Formats: sequence, structure tokens, C-alpha cells
Amino acid sequence: MKDSKTGKEKVAGYIYYLSRVAALLSVVLIFLPACNPAKICEYVNKNMSLFTSGVAYGDLTKLCVRAFDRGWVQESSFVILFIGSLVTCIGILGAAAMGCMSLGNNKLKRLGNWFGIGGAALQFVGLGGIFLAYSQIAQTTKPDKVIPNFPLGNWLLFLVMAIVVMAVSVITQCLLPKPAKEEKYEMESQYKLFLMFLPFAALCFVFSYLPLYGWRYAFYDYTSGGTLSADNFVGFKWFTMLFESEATRNDIIRVLRNTLAMSGLGLATSWCAMAFAIFLSEIKTPWVRKFVQTFTTIPNFISWVLVYAIAFAIFATDGFVSSMMVNTGVWAEGKNLLMSSSGHWFKMLAWGMWKGIGWSAIIYIAGIAGIDQQLYEAATVDGAGRFQKMWHITVPGLLPTFMVMLLMAIAGILSNGMDQYMVFDNPNNTNVNMVLDYYVYKLGIMDGNIPFATMVGMVKSVVSVVLLFAANGVSKLLRGESIV
Repeated sequence: MKDSKTGKEKVAGYIYYLSRVAALLSVVLIFLPACNPAKICEYVNKNMSLFTSGVAYGDLTKLCVRAFDRGWVQESSFVILFIGSLVTCIGILGAAAMGCMSLGNNKLKRLGNWFGIGGAALQFVGLGGIFLAYSQIAQTTKPDKVIPNFPLGNWLLFLVMAIVVMAVSVITQCLLPKPAKEEKYEMESQYKLFLMFLPFAALCFVFSYLPLYGWRYAFYDYTSGGTLSADNFVGFKWFTMLFESEATRNDIIRVLRNTLAMSGLGLATSWCAMAFAIFLSEIKTPWVRKFVQTFTTIPNFISWVLVYAIAFAIFATDGFVSSMMVNTGVWAEGKNLLMSSSGHWFKMLAWGMWKGIGWSAIIYIAGIAGIDQQLYEAATVDGAGRFQKMWHITVPGLLPTFMVMLLMAIAGILSNGMDQYMVFDNPNNTNVNMVLDYYVYKLGIMDGNIPFATMVGMVKSVVSVVLLFAANGVSKLLRGESIV
């Protein structure tokens, strides 16, 4: 009998792979607008995903105001659509929970099966609500205005995955033996660590990899509010424009000059955070060390808008510096130092270091705490002074961390951020202030040239990846260590 149960548990373990794949695929698809089963008419934004349809009722109905007023569609239909989308998403979360709990012991698996059954049932209800909303909208008296269109393929895809989860949950519930009363919910440590890492992997996917789907705009002649189709497909038009247009070439050269100059200054001063951490750790009075660390870390949490407000209060025409110079007779009249382009790169570097050096030093402080204290004790016995211990023990101990941070900085050499340069930008310094990230923002958001901005951002990302692997190759060649 025991062998029979063991065999059934093995079969259940293999069957669980189906539900895990279905749950994972469902979670991914709810964020893809192209797979949204709730796009049942023209009044549902084509860029909305199932997740957005189920959590943002305002976005779901923002194109429907006129249709509601004219009576072409009933608001109740969109309420049903919204509830159906929300219930479907909740059901998918239940299926995802079942997939996670299937990694545990027998008792945890059986509990997870109930989550799977409940989640699949909710998906059936939610998908039924979406179909009901379509049925109501399809009966409109003005079909040419509403254009009902049921995405049957997307709807069936989610339905099939819900059926898979339901079937696996029921079958495995029958196969798995009933756990003993004294048995506890347990899971192997490796699976616990994996599930702890999973939310961060999901966030990384949603915010770092899923947006890559937008790279397709670089191959279309797209305008805001338009559509992507074969009619406006232009291939590599925007890529060749970089070389064919003299004005565009000049802009790109100027922007790259500023970007590389700022990144170069950042790389040249990247050791400052490590040096600051080393000297900070040498402060022997605990409360003084904590005060300095807190005081230098706080600026990292101040937005660049507030940083500019501080700069304006100090360096504007009526600011502290200008007023002091006028009152002491050094200047005849006030001057706005923020409007000058002289030394602008160094000004931006100084503001960036003031804002971020304390935060950047935290990783080095943690690295110093991990250095074996016996090394310092042995150096003291040998008569080494404080600076000798810093140079021969602390610095070599932090070099691996510094090299990793340096390689990451080299990979992001084309990414300076946008906020700092946007708030400090003015007509006098824009020629030396325009970096690549800010240039992409101005192209896409302010000028509306979304395809060209997408293309520039796409090229920047590809170059960054190439630089990362190139820097990693150099590190492996020189140091024999790799971070990738």
C-alpha cells in the first residue's frame, strides 16, 4: 500500500508541472495588452492589459463618455467587464498560489489544490462575466459606432489554462494521500528561497523586460493615439535617419558628448564613495559616525526638484551667495549662477556627489564589516599604523566590490538619468546639459516623436549590454574574475 501511495505521489508531482506552467503563463499574459480578452469593442483602449482592465475602471471607461451619453452602450456592461476582469485576475493569483504551494510537502500540496480549484472557479466566473459584457454590448443599436469584437482566441487561451489548473487540482487531490493530523506545513529550504526571490524576479520582469515589447514602435511611423499596422510599418527608417540627416547627426553628437563627459567624470570619481566609507569607518566615536552617515545619506531621498529649490535659494539672483556678494561690495548687482553654462559638467557632478555619496558608501561600509578583524590585529602587532592598515587591508578587501560597481557603471555609461538635467536645464546651458536620457524624453514626450525616441533608447540599451560584456571580458582577462 505504501509503494502504491509513493507511486501516486510521483505521478502527482509530474502532473503539477502542467499547472505551474499554466499559472506562470497566465500571470505573464495578464500584463500583455495583445492578449487581453477584455478588449470587446473599440472603446476599450488597445494598450490596456487584462490586469489594467481589472484594477483601473477609470482607464477602462475613459473613451466611453460619449457612448454612455448617447446610449450606444450601457455603463452596466462596462461595470460587468471590469468586475469580470478583476475576478479573472484574482483567480489567476489563486492558481499562482497553488503552483507555489505545490512545492511543499503533502499537506501543503493538498491545501494548495483548494487554492487551485477556487482560483480556476473564479477564472470561469470572470471569463463568463467578460462574455456577458460582450453579449450586452453586441446588442447595441449603433454597432458601427461601438464595433463589438470579441477576442475569442485570447478568451479561449485563458479558459484552457483555467481548465488545466482545475483538472490538475482535482486529480492531484485524489492522488495524494490524506496527511497525518500531526503533520505540519513544510517546504524545503531551496524552494523557500526560490519563492522569496520570485516576487523580485516578477517585478524585474514587469518593469525591466516587459517594456521591451515597446521596441516595436521603432519600426513604425507611429503617432500618439494611432495604431500599429502594415500600413505604417517603415522598417529601419528611423535607424537610417541617424546617418542621413545632418541636423540629427549633430544633435546626437552633442548629446553623446555631454553624456560621455558626465559619465566619464562619474567613473573618474567613483572611488570617492569607497574612500568616504573607509574614512567614515575610521571614526572611533559611534554617535559621531552614525550622525555623519545619516547626514550624508539623507540627500539621496530628496527629489531633484527639491535639490533644485535648494540650489535656487543659494545661487539665484536673490539667493544667499548673490546677496552676500552684493552686500559686501564684491558685485555691483546680483547674478544668477544657475543660468551660466561655465563649468556646467562639474556643477552637475558636484550636485550628484552631494546627493549620492552617502548612499553609495553603504555597500562599502557593509564590505568593511565583512573583512576579517584578525588581519587588523595582526597588522597592529607588526606595528602598522592606521593609514597603513587602511591601504594594505581595507582597500584590497574592498577592491572586488569596487570592481563590480565599476563594471556596472561602465555598462550604464550612456544612462545618466533624466531628473537632474531636466530641473537644471535652461536656455543658457541646454547645449552642455542635454544628456541622452533627457534627449529621449524630450523627443518622445515633448516633441511627440515616439518612434525616433524609441529607436534611440533601443540603441542605448543594446550598447549598454555590449559594454557590460566587454568590461566583464576585460575584468576576466586582467583579474581572472567575472561578474556575468
